[in-house]
Amino acid sequence: MSDQTTAVLGAGVIGASWASLFLAAGHSVTVYDPNKSVEQNVRDYINTAWPTLSRLGLVSDASSTDKLTFFTSPSEAVANATFVQESVSEQLPLKQRLYRTIEEALLPNAIVASSASGLTLTEMQSGWNNPRRFVLGHPFNPPHLIPLVEVMGNDKTEAGVVEAAQTFYESVGKVTIRVNKEKPGHVANRLQAAVWREAIHLMKEGVASVEDIDTAMWAGPGLRWAAMGPTLLFHLGAGTGGLEAFCERYSDSFNRWWDDLGELHLDEETAALLVAGVAEEASTQTQAELSERRDAMITAMQIAAKPHRR
Repeated sequence: MSDQTTAVLGAGVIGASWASLFLAAGHSVTVYDPNKSVEQNVRDYINTAWPTLSRLGLVSDASSTDKLTFFTSPSEAVANATFVQESVSEQLPLKQRLYRTIEEALLPNAIVASSASGLTLTEMQSGWNNPRRFVLGHPFNPPHLIPLVEVMGNDKTEAGVVEAAQTFYESVGKVTIRVNKEKPGHVANRLQAAVWREAIHLMKEGVASVEDIDTAMWAGPGLRWAAMGPTLLFHLGAGTGGLEAFCERYSDSFNRWWDDLGELHLDEETAALLVAGVAEEASTQTQAELSERRDAMITAMQIAAKPHRR
């Protein structure tokens, strides 16, 4: 699949990351974004991302920056593409206008996937005359570094399109999951939202500082979750009895904890407390330094984990 043309519509942080990954895989990549600085921004992003992609083994022998082309029209950008990754701003009218603009220009077999995290597939489908080859293809930021893509279709999606989208993503090194039922935020964002809600609750209750709560995560369950999901880990947690024994043994404890979890909203007062807490935690490093440290650690963990993945 390395000789195919893949289009990227919207080249902010998410779109530029997708463009980096597709280009590394050897695809011809066409890009549309109305920002006048788009070409320089994307090329700068690719230059920064390339060493990470190389360390992860995601740079194909067929890759070349000569395969990157920019267009001032979305219709021109998609004209020869067999796969289109849409990552424009999460404003439903904007996405709907874009879909109406490109629909007639698409190849008959082209798949269009949206990176949307906050909008649902059903909402976005209303921008199409026929959304049969339109799917959700939601990444975890940044797409060139974090493997996950959540893929979803529904009863308006042509048979085989979701599977074809998953095959495409997996061909460029992604790990896909199938979302079977529509939920705002999809799967991974809801999981991290649930954890963060309790982290904020613990902070507001004075149980621990923002920094110590963050430390509890990366030095504790975060390490395990990077290896396996929570249910499989608990299956291992009871030894030979597996998950059945774990539920028998710990159901009372978990029910007690669940009953005590916090109910809250991210209001101005709560946000101010979090901002103050993270300012103290991050006081010795700049935003850029923290980002570089995060990406280096995630890259190293992926490289270490690769031989052990299924």
